[in-house]
Amino acid sequence: MTDIKLLDCTLRDGGYVNDWQFGHNNLISIYERLASSGVDYVEIGFLDDRRPFDINRSIFPDTSCYGKIWGKAKTRPAKVCAMIDYGTCSIDHIEPQSKSGIDAIRVIFKQHKLEEAMAFCAKVKELGYEVFSQLVSVTTYSDEDLVHMCEVVNRVAPHALSMVDTYGLLEPDTLLHIFSIIDEHLDSGICIGFHAHNNFQLAYANCIAFMSRKETKHPILVDGTLYGMGKSAGNAPLELLAMQLNKNYGKDYKIDPMLEAIEESIMDFYKKSPWGYKMFFYLSAKNECHPTYVSDYLKKDNLSISDLDSVLGRISPKEDKLLYNSDTSAKNYDSFIADLPSDAEQAARLGRELKGRKVLVMGPGKNIILQKDKVSSFIREESPVVISINYIPEEFGVDYVFTTKSSRYLEMTDLLHEEGNGSIKMIATSNVTSKTEGFEYTFSRAPLLEPSEDFKDNSFIMLIKVLRMAGVDTVYCAGLDGYSTNESNYYNPKMEYSFVKNYARYLNRHMHDCLYKDNRDMKFEFVTYSVYTEEEDSHDAAF
Repeated sequence: MTDIKLLDCTLRDGGYVNDWQFGHNNLISIYERLASSGVDYVEIGFLDDRRPFDINRSIFPDTSCYGKIWGKAKTRPAKVCAMIDYGTCSIDHIEPQSKSGIDAIRVIFKQHKLEEAMAFCAKVKELGYEVFSQLVSVTTYSDEDLVHMCEVVNRVAPHALSMVDTYGLLEPDTLLHIFSIIDEHLDSGICIGFHAHNNFQLAYANCIAFMSRKETKHPILVDGTLYGMGKSAGNAPLELLAMQLNKNYGKDYKIDPMLEAIEESIMDFYKKSPWGYKMFFYLSAKNECHPTYVSDYLKKDNLSISDLDSVLGRISPKEDKLLYNSDTSAKNYDSFIADLPSDAEQAARLGRELKGRKVLVMGPGKNIILQKDKVSSFIREESPVVISINYIPEEFGVDYVFTTKSSRYLEMTDLLHEEGNGSIKMIATSNVTSKTEGFEYTFSRAPLLEPSEDFKDNSFIMLIKVLRMAGVDTVYCAGLDGYSTNESNYYNPKMEYSFVKNYARYLNRHMHDCLYKDNRDMKFEFVTYSVYTEEEDSHDAAF
C-alpha cells in the first residue's frame, strides 16, 4: 500500500484569512490539538524576514521565533514545518535545524524561478532540514516543463516535491496526468505532495483521486486545513481527509481533536471572514486567470455578472492570465467596452422616442397612492411618456421601466409577464442582465454614479443623467417623496430598506442640490408632494 502522510497547514494557509493574527492562545491550542490528532506534519506558518516578530501571529522573520511562540506547548506534533515564499526570507534567517526545532521547510516558487529557488532549497537542505519544493500553480507547466522540472529537482533531491493547485483549476483527470509525469521522472524516494484549493468545489475530490492512485513508486503527502480554512476559496478540509485515510488506508488519525480545534478556535475566524466556494473565485478559476483581474473589473462598477465572465474570458496573451499584468487588464477592459453599443448612440435613439412628449418619472413613494387622483389627472390631460424607477406600478400604465439593480428587476418578474405589460420597454444600467433577449436600452453604470459613496447609486439621479443625455429638458415627477427615518418610504413595504440615523436628511439635501443646482438647466415639476422641492433649511423639519 502506498505510504501516505497527512500535513496540516491551517496556521500558514489559514493565515491569509486573518493576516496570520490567530492570537497566542489559539496558536498554542491549534498546535497542541493537531499534535493530539496524530497528523504527520503541522505547518506553523510563514518565515518572512519582512515581518517583525509578533507572538500573536504565525508569520515571523526567522526560525528562532518557533521556540518563542510554541516553546512551552505541552504536546509536539510528529513533525513541525514552516514555509518560505522564495525571495521573502534569506538563508541568513534560517538557523541549522538542530538549533531551531523545526523539522522541515517548504519553499514555494513560481515556474520562472525554478533554477534559483532549487539552489536555495539546496542551501536549506545543507542546514539539516527536510526540504519540500512547492510548485506554485502547477497547471502552468506543460508536459515538457514537468520533465525538465523533475531533472532540476533530482539534482537537489529534496525530501518532497509538491504540486500546488494555486487557483483551484484542476480536475481529477488532469491532476492524475500531471502526477503520472512527475511519478515517472522524479527519483524514487522523493515524496510527491499535493496542495488543493476549492475554487471549483473539487479540493476534496482531487485529494481523493491523488491518494487513490496505486501505481506510484513514491511516498505521497496530502495537505489540508481545519474546516478548509485558507486563501481564496479555501483548502481541502483536514477532518475530511483524515476520515478518508482512516476509512480506506488503515490510518488512525483522531478526528475529535480536529473538531475541538474547529469549534474552539476556527469558527470565530469563519464568522468574521468566511472562506469557501464563492462566485469571485469561481470566475477566476473558470477563466483560468489571476484573481486580481476579477478585483480590477469589479472596481469598474460597470459590469453585470455575465459581462464580468465575458471580459475575463477575453484576457490575452495566455502567459499574462495567471501572472497578472496591469496593462493587459486595462487594455482588455477598454477593448470590451469599445465593442458595446455606445451610450451616446442609445441616448440619441431614446431621445428620438421621447421627442415632443412630456416625460413623467414615477417613483415608488407613498404619495403615488395618497395623491393618486393628481397623478391620474396629469396622465389623462398631458398623455406623457411614463418612466417608472425599479418597479411597475399596478395602478398606472407605464411605457418604460428604468432598472438599476438585479434584485429590483427580479421583483418585477411576475408583472412583466402579465397581460398588458408586454409593450413596456426596459432601460437598464450595465450591471443588470436581461432574462430574455436583451433590454431595449442598456447604459454604462459607472458614468451614472455619484462621486460620493453615501449617494453613489441613487436610481433617480442616474435616470436624470440618462434623460439629460437623451435631450430631455423638463422632467415631471410623481412618487418621488424623499426619505424618512421615522416612517416608511415606499407604498410597497417590500421595497423598504434600512437607513442609518440622520442619513435621510443628508440624502434629501443632496437630492435637492442635484435637482436645483447641479441640473439647473433642466426643469423639474412635481405632480405629487416631495421634500426635494423644499428649501434646504426645511429638510430637518420635514422628517
